Amino acid sequence: MKNDLTKGSVTKTMLFFAAPMILGNLLQQFYNIADSLIVGQFLGADALAAVGSAYTLMTFLTSVLIGLCMGSGSLFSFYYGKKDECGLHKSASASFLFILTVTIIVNIAVFLGIDKILRLLQVPTSIYEMMREYVAVIFVGIFFIFLYNYFAYLLRAMGNSVTPLWFLGAAAILNVLLDLLFVVEFTWGIKGAAAATVIAQAVSGVGIGIYSLIKEPDLRACLGKEIFKAGSSKGAIAQVVRFSLAACIQQSVMNFGILMIQGLVNTFGTAVMAAFAAAVKIDTLAYMPAQEFANAYSIFIAQNYGAKQPERLKKGTKAAVGISVLFCLAVSAFVYVSAPLLMRAFVEAEETGIIAIGTGYLHIEGSFYWGIGLLFLLYGYFRGSGKPEMSIVLTVISLGSRVALAYILSPFPDIGVYGIWWAIPIGWILADAAGILFYINRGA
Repeated sequence: MKNDLTKGSVTKTMLFFAAPMILGNLLQQFYNIADSLIVGQFLGADALAAVGSAYTLMTFLTSVLIGLCMGSGSLFSFYYGKKDECGLHKSASASFLFILTVTIIVNIAVFLGIDKILRLLQVPTSIYEMMREYVAVIFVGIFFIFLYNYFAYLLRAMGNSVTPLWFLGAAAILNVLLDLLFVVEFTWGIKGAAAATVIAQAVSGVGIGIYSLIKEPDLRACLGKEIFKAGSSKGAIAQVVRFSLAACIQQSVMNFGILMIQGLVNTFGTAVMAAFAAAVKIDTLAYMPAQEFANAYSIFIAQNYGAKQPERLKKGTKAAVGISVLFCLAVSAFVYVSAPLLMRAFVEAEETGIIAIGTGYLHIEGSFYWGIGLLFLLYGYFRGSGKPEMSIVLTVISLGSRVALAYILSPFPDIGVYGIWWAIPIGWILADAAGILFYINRGA
């Protein structure tokens, strides 16, 4: 089902288009959350710490590919809104070849550098081998992550946000079932959890690729025998590289900063690592709808920017800010009140120290979800309106201040790990201020 985001009620159009994307991304989080829940309950706190640290690492690596697909998606949306089929076909071909090449390079690099990466993360000796076992399997899924995200962003750019949801839903259910089978029934340990995730990723990636090629004849043509001809267009490649790399750098810088935070957290021991691993899953799940709504908003902006409808852009921006802020405030209240209960879903009730640490994290982060909600919208606006480089600037401000403050504050005995927790929302707010000032000064 395709939606033309350049027509109809602004608020309803965005919400109906965003709903499948929000649900789909929530389901995607179940890949690692299912691992964490089952691993934490059946394999213990050390295994949970290993999976949580590996999740941060994997998020950074896959952010490279997701960022490339996201940037290309903005370009696809622009051409779709402009009704330029030739431009859409050329950009689709060029982006497929470009991102596929990057995927192969990333996959080879991480397999060759597993031990160096883990040492850089300062993984404690007690869980080093366990984490190595997990990432050695989970890295296999990188190629399937590329497949899913490429076709998902292409379909969404053409107004179809429902199909990617179906494939993610099937994969999420499969992931949970395989987790239970491999970890609980077969007792394969942490490798079983990783294998379940990779198989689920393969189903969603290959499945959506086959669907897209069958249901979209034009797409089949431009990714078939014409791919190298269209993909070799210098103009198309230059555009794809500009949009893709900007989004890729933005996503990579953001997740590299998170990776540096993970390295700092690891120095506080396995109890803090386990608490951080569980709390980050809750955190991510809490603001994920705001992030995915912002991605839908970005597609709305790109289509209307291509269709040259400035008044619709302004109306859409006002509606998006109102929706995002109200949602984030509601989620903040829920997470703040329910933090201890949410933590107990990941660790046993007897682990009171881990629960207390995670609750402290959630009380701080959960109070400022409106900050990251606005930041996601700013990313989406600049990406969709042809200013993708501005997203990089905002990410550098957010992550740079976050990492700097975390490393400055946490060594003080009276502050400790809470210095890391407070650095995160401060970074969001500083980036919001910079983005809003740029938006106003440019007369957007």
